[in-house]
Amino acid sequence: MIAIAVDDEPLMLGALEKAIKLSPDIAKVAQFSNCEEALEFANANYVDVAFLDINMRGMGGLALAERITAVCPCCKIVFCTGYEEYALPAFKLHASGYLLKPISPEDVQKEIDNVMGLRQRERLLTIKCFGNFEVYANGEKVTFKRSKTKELLAFLVDRNGAGMTSKQLCATLFPEDTDDTKNAAYLRQLVLDLKTTLKAIGAEEVLRHETNCYRIDTALVRCDYYGFLEIGKPDFYGEYMTQYSWAEETCALLQFKK
Repeated sequence: MIAIAVDDEPLMLGALEKAIKLSPDIAKVAQFSNCEEALEFANANYVDVAFLDINMRGMGGLALAERITAVCPCCKIVFCTGYEEYALPAFKLHASGYLLKPISPEDVQKEIDNVMGLRQRERLLTIKCFGNFEVYANGEKVTFKRSKTKELLAFLVDRNGAGMTSKQLCATLFPEDTDDTKNAAYLRQLVLDLKTTLKAIGAEEVLRHETNCYRIDTALVRCDYYGFLEIGKPDFYGEYMTQYSWAEETCALLQFKK
């Protein structure tokens, strides 16, 4: 997960950042002593959880929380403060957590565990990989304007959350076309089409774009393939994304795992 820590007291900020970094669930943490800089970061980057001091100079933690969730709706807010009287206004903003200073790594991990639990319950898509690849939202099959857009999503699902560069995506989606410029332009159209499709069903956060890499946020989807990898359920009968030839390698690996 990606986290930010915001506190205008340097010692407190350093301690908070250190506590967050100790969590094995955090891939990256960015620290800010300025609310405006934190908001600018959240506006340009996906953020899973924001640890915010409440009583800060400038707009303050409560206003910052409102503005972060406006630009990054799936971001969970954990307030950090030395004042108990802020608890009520914090929870009116639907904060995920509230920590009283001094904050320990154990306190931070409990909040991260809570955020991960919330994310698991907020899965936006149901994805079927065994047999033909299909995507469902709210019980309805998702329709894709282009078959290649659907295939793009399928390949990212197959990669199980790993980041794929544009070059890697083009090599898979257009294996017989060597015109790199044309392929890159077509891929940009497919990505835009996928974003539009996901946004229309309220699932735009499923697709992540990070430093020229695209990936799926696996915590936001239910998927038979992922369930089989994790706990061996559901049963696998030898058919996996049958409409895509590149899926044969994964199918063989699943046969071996079975």
